[in-house]
Parts: sequence; structure tokens; C-alpha cells
Amino acid sequence: MNDVLEISCYLDATYSEINPLFILGESLAILSLIPNDSIDCCITSPPYWGQRSYQNGGIGLENNPKEFVQNLLSITNEIKRILKPSGSFWLNLGDTYINKSLAGIPWRTALEMTDSQNWILRNSIIWNKHKGGMDSTNDRLRNVHENIFHFVKTSKGYFYNDTAIRSNPRLTFIKNGSVVSATGVSGVSYKRKIELSTSLNQDEKKNALLSLNEVMKRITIGEITDFRMIIRDQHRTTHSDKEQVSGRAKELTEKGFYFLFYNPNGTLPSDVWDIIPEDTQKRSSHYAPYPEDLCRIPILSTCPENGIVLDPFCGTGTTNKVAFDLNRRSIGIDISAEYIDIAKKRVSQLKFELNENYE
Repeated sequence: MNDVLEISCYLDATYSEINPLFILGESLAILSLIPNDSIDCCITSPPYWGQRSYQNGGIGLENNPKEFVQNLLSITNEIKRILKPSGSFWLNLGDTYINKSLAGIPWRTALEMTDSQNWILRNSIIWNKHKGGMDSTNDRLRNVHENIFHFVKTSKGYFYNDTAIRSNPRLTFIKNGSVVSATGVSGVSYKRKIELSTSLNQDEKKNALLSLNEVMKRITIGEITDFRMIIRDQHRTTHSDKEQVSGRAKELTEKGFYFLFYNPNGTLPSDVWDIIPEDTQKRSSHYAPYPEDLCRIPILSTCPENGIVLDPFCGTGTTNKVAFDLNRRSIGIDISAEYIDIAKKRVSQLKFELNENYE
């Protein structure tokens, strides 16, 4: 079966298997075979420029960073074409030094993508690896982080399941017969601040107390689990104090207070991810420093359960293995036959382990 037919069959909505589709070939050429608006989520870590020699050549061996960025942009242009309007693209890039100067390759690439290809950059994530490679330098700090960028095609309407990645919320509790929020807010302190305020007039105090009572009722019935109340001249504000910039500043001026409500489903992950490289995670074989945990948040949050994940530089198949583990279909492309073979074996081993567990 040729690549075009194999891709077409795999993308068909009636295709029920979640086994990854691995394709051996040069990424740009294979991407050109994929139809427009057909991929839900793309996650990849391209070969870093000038870091190592990859089997069969490929991207990363350019004479300078500018050539590398331009070649990478040819790839990202194709990814944008094949990504659904609801899709997301997660790009992990490392940096390198040239004549003692940090090249800034991740941000050169991200800015070129937003400026020349109109990608929308939703997050810049720091992957804190906790450890760096062997480093004998004595005139700069050690490098222990890499960049991960989250891009979308449209500013609104892209798929994002925030509930799937939130931490478990803390719950309300009873103390001395009173309902207390998850972080210990009972309303008593706020009532006292309102009553003793010299900044609020009597009408504002009355409205503030009524609103606080309503919020505490919502806490009691479990509609919300936590909140904060910001009172004029009593608390540090969480916004600009310019009314033309912040709606909260306007609310504080007009009413004398406002509320911050916390999501009852828990807290979203931050944009700093503490994930150790794969070679320290007690695996029997070392595949790459691209760890499985790096793929979980992107897949859970931006690929629907019936969606398709793509990795155009899949290497030994980490993205595809995690997609399979999370019950998503995926396509992996790589120029190395050896890596494709390892990727297939990793997924086959996972299937074997799952079957054993079910028996």
C-alpha cells in the first residue's frame, strides 16, 4: 500500500484501530501527502541545529541557524495547512551556542512563525529538566531548560479540554458550625473589613455585605469551592489600576469591591513543567531526552478522544506511544528506518502489556 492510500485509510472517520501509523520518509515530502484540515494535534521535537549527526541526514545539519529556521518554517507551514481550525501545534526546541553566544533558535523560530505564517502563540512553556548535560564551562550558568511553544491557527474556537489537565480541587469543609472555603475563607474576615472600611460609603458597605452573603451561600451548596474578595483600599489588587485597561479596576471604582472565583474542577498546570529527561526515568533502554510526560498535557488538553495526533519527527515514537496509551490515533514520520523500527516495537510492547493486564 502506498503512503497516500495508507494515510487516506487511516484518516477515514470509520477507521477504528488506534495503532499508530508510522511512515518512513522525509518529513516535508510526507506532510505534502496529508489532506488539508485533517489533523487534530501536532506535537514534535525536531532535530536541534548542529547538535548531532542524524541517520540519513535531514534537518539540523544546515550551515547556520537562519537556514535551519527557514527549513523548519517549511515544515511548520505544512503543519498549519493540515491542522484542523480546532487544532493545536506543540513545538519543543532546544538552543545552542555559536562562538560563545546563545543563538536564540527557539524564539527566532517562534517569532518567524507568528510574523510570517500568522500562527497564534498561546503559551511559551519552560521545560525544567532539573539536570543538564555534561558542562565544563566556568563563565556562564548551566543550561537545564528548553522551550515548548503552543500554537493555534485561530484565536477562538480551537479545542481545549482544560478539565482533563486540572489538578484535583480542594473541597469546602465545616469549622465551628460554619462552611469554610477550600483555602479557609469563612467570610468573617471580609465582613469585618467591610464594616471597618473608611473607603466604602454606607450604600457600598450594604451592597458588599449582601454580595458576600450570596457568595457564601454558593459555597454552602457546593456551587463554588473557593473565592477571594478584593475590597477598595483593603487588599492588593490583581490588575492594572487604569479603568481603560482593566474591567476590575472599573468595578472597584464604581462598587468598591469585586470577587475572584476559583474553578471548582481544580487548578490548571503552570507554564513551567518540571519533568526529568527520559534517560533518568529507570527505563530499560534510552530512546531520547524527549520524555513521555512531555506529551501528556498537550494530548489530553488539545486532542479530542476521537482525534489524531501527528509527530513529523517522531524518532523512536514517544509521542505515538503516549497517544496510544491515551486512546488516540497517531501518525509518526521519520527519516530513520532504525528509529521507525524501534517505535513500532515500543507500541507493540505496550499492546502486549495491556493485553496481559486484561487477561
